[in-house]
Amino acid sequence: MKFSSIQSEAYTIKSDCLVVTIFEGKEFSETATAIDQATDGLISRLIERGDISGKSGQSLLIPEVSGINAERVLLIGAGKKDKLTDLQFKSLHEKAIARLKDLTLNQVTFSTLELPISNNPSADKLSLAMQAIDASYYRVDGLKSKPKEQHVPAEFNFIGQVSEADLDHANALLAGIHLTKDLANAPGNVCTPSYFAKTAQDLAQDYTRITTQIIDEEEGYELGFNSFLAVGQGSEEPSKFIIMHYQGADDKDEAPIGFVGKGISFDSGGVSIKPGEGMEGMKYDMCGAASVFGVMKAAAEMNFKKNIVGIVVAAENMPDGKALKPGDILTSYSGQTIEVINTDAEGRLALCDGLSYIEKFKPQAVIDIATLTGACVVALGEHNTGLMSNDDDFAQTLLKAGKEAADKAWQLPLDEEYQAQIDSPFADMANVGGKAAGTITAACFLSRFTKNYTWAHLDIAGSAGGVFDKKKGATARPVPLLMRYLSTLS
Repeated sequence: MKFSSIQSEAYTIKSDCLVVTIFEGKEFSETATAIDQATDGLISRLIERGDISGKSGQSLLIPEVSGINAERVLLIGAGKKDKLTDLQFKSLHEKAIARLKDLTLNQVTFSTLELPISNNPSADKLSLAMQAIDASYYRVDGLKSKPKEQHVPAEFNFIGQVSEADLDHANALLAGIHLTKDLANAPGNVCTPSYFAKTAQDLAQDYTRITTQIIDEEEGYELGFNSFLAVGQGSEEPSKFIIMHYQGADDKDEAPIGFVGKGISFDSGGVSIKPGEGMEGMKYDMCGAASVFGVMKAAAEMNFKKNIVGIVVAAENMPDGKALKPGDILTSYSGQTIEVINTDAEGRLALCDGLSYIEKFKPQAVIDIATLTGACVVALGEHNTGLMSNDDDFAQTLLKAGKEAADKAWQLPLDEEYQAQIDSPFADMANVGGKAAGTITAACFLSRFTKNYTWAHLDIAGSAGGVFDKKKGATARPVPLLMRYLSTLS
């Protein structure tokens, strides 16, 4: 699949199919006007006849068209011109591909970069369109003995002025999204902590700017990763503490941006075992880690000019005779002690050691990414990532990046009053704070390990996918948000 741009009059472009948008209220886009004139009012007649109105999501394929060079025209409704959002813009590309999938096409041309969405420049619209098209063809059936065949056009063109640098940037983001999805959708018997370690080593082989360090269990205990390692002590799969350095700045000592990803390759709940129904979805409890890998790959592909440290805490949470138990007290890497109330609140036990350890690299800011709480799914569903931070300016920067990348987040409070819910009479803190405000108290727990640097927590339990649509699987969120944030730094 190749993406490119062309600058020509729409009616002169040779294409297997030209995708043209129309608005409600008989209002035409620039390309629709040109095609209507070149075809003696064909689009106008179709609207007058009631075949299409321009309502968002409508489509009409015209298999043969006289007066233009394209073999076919696909009309797509874009709704009201002044109401088009980033997400609707992505959706109309998905609707277009859904309509064209059954056809054998080699080249498709989109005229959608001309659409007005929040004054976004063409480069942003190009990236959103490419993400939508790529996602429409992404498959999750790679492990089937006979995957269903799918024809994918070799080339997608966009009418408009887009630089090669913009195309390269969008392709780099797609590379990171692909890696994230591939890892997240893999089953737990394939994507183990050791598989994560191998993926990190492969990245270091593929990109000279990336170096990798794998800390195994023996070394981890020597370092004091007692909280993290307790999560996986009931599993036959060895836990891995993975550190990836990306050297993008000319100054190797420049303070890096830090990412810490929750990599629970399968979460049974441990001794506090989860209900059996739907437990297969717990292979997605490593989407935070998958996102960190995606960010590292995308940054390397686009030659990002800043330094990054990515940490993945990879473990499998299983119940056996050696498993962590409710009532156990752990001493974390930071020295703070934790009373374990529920072994199914394991992600924060792994993340806290990663968040403490990353401080040694003197990061300018740290973001952790985790499918951390079911409470976040209840609060925000699949549409918004939960965001909490110890720095409101940093939170606003990330919220803005998410909005611009069509990868939305919503800020939840992190007020001091919530901290009391995780106090423990036996240790410095408990790993859960009761049913009330579960997403917030989980972030309160993490905040106790991030006091010495600027930090934000992204709870992607809903937005990471898998829970809502197993046919499509992982969404690779919040990789677009994170890459948009990084782009603002350079």
